[in-house]
Amino acid sequence: MIARLFYFGLLLLTFFPFINSSIALVLGIVYGLIFQNSFSSFSKKYSKKLLNTAIIGLGLGLNLHEAVSVSKDGFLLTFISVISVFTLGFIFFKILKINKNTSLLITSGTAICGGSAIAAISSVLKPKSTEITIALAAVFILNAIALLIFPYIGHFFQLSQYQFGLWSAIAIHDTSSVVGAAKIYGDEALHVATTVKLSRTLWIFPLAIIISYFNKNEDSSFKFPYFIFGFIATMLIATYFPEGENLYKILQSISKQLMVVSLFMIGSMINLEAIKKAGFKTISFATILWILISIISLTLILRFY
Repeated sequence: MIARLFYFGLLLLTFFPFINSSIALVLGIVYGLIFQNSFSSFSKKYSKKLLNTAIIGLGLGLNLHEAVSVSKDGFLLTFISVISVFTLGFIFFKILKINKNTSLLITSGTAICGGSAIAAISSVLKPKSTEITIALAAVFILNAIALLIFPYIGHFFQLSQYQFGLWSAIAIHDTSSVVGAAKIYGDEALHVATTVKLSRTLWIFPLAIIISYFNKNEDSSFKFPYFIFGFIATMLIATYFPEGENLYKILQSISKQLMVVSLFMIGSMINLEAIKKAGFKTISFATILWILISIISLTLILRFY
């Protein structure tokens, strides 16, 4: 009963604008660690729905022509990061000798979009449920850390809004944490990060096809993240029907707060059991990949952008 009251009390609190992304995530993590979230199925289901809805709404704050320009810059960075992560993932899989499916799930999540990539690749890889849980736990932990420290690192290196948007979209796993960190840094960073991150998400499709081919699972299925089309649709509306700008701003503000709510739910799914299941080698594998791609992408952005 107490756990229920705390969960829904904190959840209600995150709907108010004085609660930002980092606070919401910390509240969620603290709740998850204390109460071992008995509402994990609720959190998993509705955090995804809220996140997808919020991303669609954020499209109302973007201009198509600017988005195309940003995506061109993001494409090369994304390509380099995907190739780099899978190369490094293979090397450290051999060195650390961790479970093959778990390493592939973590590598996919690091290369593309965290939990979404892990879920999508799971549908074609058909790993054990424990392997999925371990991969998600490792990614969730690193996402939480990234959301909290990336804005500080960005200010330390004096990254522009544009540079930070690119960096967070490339170096942070999940869309929720990318948007959360970029939202803390500034509006321009948020726009750039959202656009590049969603174009990066499209890499799930060819990756799933490749893994499905080599894995030879006849019963594999693949669910494409269709909310991307909603994001594109709202971006087109904002671009070609600018007379609704005032309404778009209101809807965009609501979308940003829904993102905060979803971050609380995501944070609440982290618990001690999930951390223990991940194990030292698996956490080390995920951390090494994340740190290396963060350094590689940051170096490229400082040098060329």
